[in-house]
Formats: sequence, C-alpha cells, structure tokens
Amino acid sequence: MKQLQGQVALITGAAGGFGRALTRLLLREGCALILADRRSEQLRDAAAAAASSASAAPGRLLGFVAADLSAPAGAAALHRAAVGISPRVDILVNNAGLGIYGRIDQIPAERWEAVMQVNLLAPMRLTALFLPQMLARGSGHIVNICSAASLVGARGLSVYGASKFGLRGFTEALAQDVRRHGVDVTGIYPFFARTPILKSEQFGGEPPAGVPDRLIGDPERIMAALVRGIKGRQLHIYPDPIARLIDLLRRVGG
Repeated sequence: MKQLQGQVALITGAAGGFGRALTRLLLREGCALILADRRSEQLRDAAAAAASSASAAPGRLLGFVAADLSAPAGAAALHRAAVGISPRVDILVNNAGLGIYGRIDQIPAERWEAVMQVNLLAPMRLTALFLPQMLARGSGHIVNICSAASLVGARGLSVYGASKFGLRGFTEALAQDVRRHGVDVTGIYPFFARTPILKSEQFGGEPPAGVPDRLIGDPERIMAALVRGIKGRQLHIYPDPIARLIDLLRRVGG
C-alpha cells in the first residue's frame, strides 16, 4: 500500500463538492495540499472549512492558486504557481470539471468548447507539465475524475460525455506509458453525486430526466473510495454499484 503521509498533492476544482471532500480526507492522511480553483474567494472558504473540520489532522495546507483552466494559459500559470509553493508535487488530482446538458447544435460553441477545455485538455496540459518531474524522480501519481459518463453515452450528454470518454482513454493509455517508470495513474467513475455539477447549464427545450435521490452519491464516500484506490495504486475505481453495473454491461454488450 502506498503511504500518503508527507505527500504533496495538488487538487484542481478544490472548491467544489468532490474537492472539499478530498481535501478533508487527504489532510487526515497527512498530505500537504495545494488547492486550486477558478474563484479565489470560494477557494479560501473551502480551505478554511476543510482546515476547521480536520483541525487535528496531521496534514497541512501549503497554498492556494486561483486558475482558470478554460484557457490554455491557465494550466501553465497553475504549474508555475504550484512549483513556486512546492518544488515537488507527488499527486496531481485533475478534479476541476464543467457540466452541460443539451444537444450540441443547441449549445453555444463557446460553452461546449469550454467544457472540453476544462474536462479534457486541462488534465492533459497539467499532466504534460507535472509528469517530467515525476518521471525524473521515479515516483508520482496522476488522478483523473472520469465519471460514469465516460462509460456509456446518454441523451443530452454528448458534449460532457465526449470530454469524459476522452479523459478515460487518456487515463488508460497514460498508465501504459508511465507505470513502468514508477508513476501511477488512477481514474474514478462515479455516477451522479451531490455536487454543484447537478445544477449544470441546460440548453434546448427538453429537460433532462430526473435522477432519484437514492441514486445520488455522497461526495465524501466517493472520495474515500478514491483515497483507498490511490493507496492501493488502482487504475480503475468504480465507487458505487451503478458505475460497476454500467461498466459490466458495457463490457458484456461490447
């Protein structure tokens, strides 16, 4: 099992539901954290809440970075700021994400292109920036929040699904490239979770089908599965029964 005590982790999208839960959990594991999000006010609020809830935890917050990952320059700026806070980053968690619902011809191009930038291109850019240091050191971990939407296409989710399908493919291939060099890669595939992404932008006249509350996962539980998976150096994590079922049906039907 991988030990997380003293590991330096960078979490993007740290002010969101998954980011807040993961911050608390990694502090309890003894990690040193760099938190990044688009809005500095929300980021500092999230950090203060996490620090308060984990006041006796052995981990610590190293710093905060406001970064807009919807533009190519955002990843480079985040990388510069992060290595300025800590020259060594052991774990990169590509958690920042945008949701959107609607048929692609009904969504303004700038909106669906922003989804692709944040959900797919930003993780690729950040990986390209942080990976050389990990390879030189012979250790490191890249974590991507892939979503169950990366396993099967669904109505109204062609854009979001495309971004997550791409991220899953990147995750699987990247693992083949780097694991022999001591760098681990993990993708997690949660179904719907109680995070702000449930209130994503919607376009077109047909509303999305509702999700029963009993099927909406708890971010803390999902991120706890992720922490266990990181420690166990797992490539794929299916944190709920529905995600596991979707993956099984995809494999059987494929």
